[in-house]
Amino acid sequence: MSLLTHLLICIFGSGSWVAINGLWVELPQLVSKLPEGWNLPSYITVIIQLANVGPLFIILLHRFRPGYLSEVPVIYVVLALGTTACFLFAFLWEKTSVVAGVPHSTAFLVLTFILALVDCTSSVTFLPFMARLPAQYLNTLFVGEGLSGLLPALVALVQGTGTKTCAHVTNGSITTVPPKVTKVSFIPGVLNMTISPDLISRAPQPENCHLSANFSPFVYFLLLSVMMASCLAAFFGLTRLSKRWEHSTEDCPVNQVTLRSFNLQDASADSSNRDSCSSLTLPEENRASVWSRAQLAFIYAVVVFVNALTNGILPSVHTYSCLPYGSKAYHLSSVLGAITHPLICLLSMFLPEMSLFWLGVTTVVGTGFGAYNLAMAVLSPCPLLKGSRWGEAIIVISWVLYGGILSYVKVMTGVHLRKVSQSALLWCGAAIQLGSAFGAILMFPLVNVLHLFKSSNGSSQQCTI
Repeated sequence: MSLLTHLLICIFGSGSWVAINGLWVELPQLVSKLPEGWNLPSYITVIIQLANVGPLFIILLHRFRPGYLSEVPVIYVVLALGTTACFLFAFLWEKTSVVAGVPHSTAFLVLTFILALVDCTSSVTFLPFMARLPAQYLNTLFVGEGLSGLLPALVALVQGTGTKTCAHVTNGSITTVPPKVTKVSFIPGVLNMTISPDLISRAPQPENCHLSANFSPFVYFLLLSVMMASCLAAFFGLTRLSKRWEHSTEDCPVNQVTLRSFNLQDASADSSNRDSCSSLTLPEENRASVWSRAQLAFIYAVVVFVNALTNGILPSVHTYSCLPYGSKAYHLSSVLGAITHPLICLLSMFLPEMSLFWLGVTTVVGTGFGAYNLAMAVLSPCPLLKGSRWGEAIIVISWVLYGGILSYVKVMTGVHLRKVSQSALLWCGAAIQLGSAFGAILMFPLVNVLHLFKSSNGSSQQCTI
């Protein structure tokens, strides 16, 4: 039963952010086919921030009407909604409509908002539900959350970038071969060619190139819906197990059963209580002041800054930073970055805690790689070492290191704040959302209104050094 419970919790935890993470790693296959093009990531970052109305509603309800809303039916609704949205993605992601005279992928953007609403709401419902189970299962939930990035990344890695195919775009038609010369005559020193007039009028425009993957986005989104359906099935099994745990603790002293909701009441322990109930007791928070106000302010400032970079600023310009080096570079940076985050979270369990000094140093190092990525986006469509294998390798490595280092910083800030109190972790969550919202709101007008970042027109783009 214990092994089965761990397995179900792990699958259930993967449903926390598997949909949005899956959407990010699939973007290399989508940006060339949707009208938003290279601006698509900036739209997604803003939509994710708008989806925070879901957790905000849950928090306000818990604050002003405690006990009114049970997290179980909410989780059922969000997981079912996420499964349905992923399934609809497979059929509707390419559908477009004209808004204010400009074509937009409205179906894609609406479904993205639904998936973001599902994943953001999971942050304030999954943990309260876990209070129904013994405390030792909580770490398993975090492992599952790590898998929410790893699983879609592995699927995208299998999907690959495929082979490159190009087509010449002419007046009203597309051809995959260049126009033919009708007559060629050779005079010493002179090459004379006669071209048919109708071919002159149909002279090819810049090439439109795309990559054919091993399987289409249709298949990918169906697999993503299967992942969400598995999370829903795992949650159904957990609700049956949680009822058993609740029945087994009916005779335990009230102060020993700490089945807490989102308001996170303090736990208390009585050493005279029975051992059979001790597995459900959460450790009492350390109320000792471990950090000064200046140190706490530094930690929260790091949280806001790092999340502004990782959740708002850099994702908005990922296409401009990587696509000039080719679709393969963009694909690898997306997939390997998604794989790095859960691996860093697992690795942090075995590494010693980091002092505040080294936390600052590590933040600076990670920011340095992020600054390089941002600089290449500013230089788009002609970044440094474009067309070179070294340039392609450096940009991929830079994105992976930037994501991995700052992911470790996020983990360490959580470790430090956990020493203070549970309310400190709640404020940490608020700081995360503040930084993410600031980064997304800052970048959206820069990308979509002022157009400070430029995309290339295709393979014919010429860059001068």
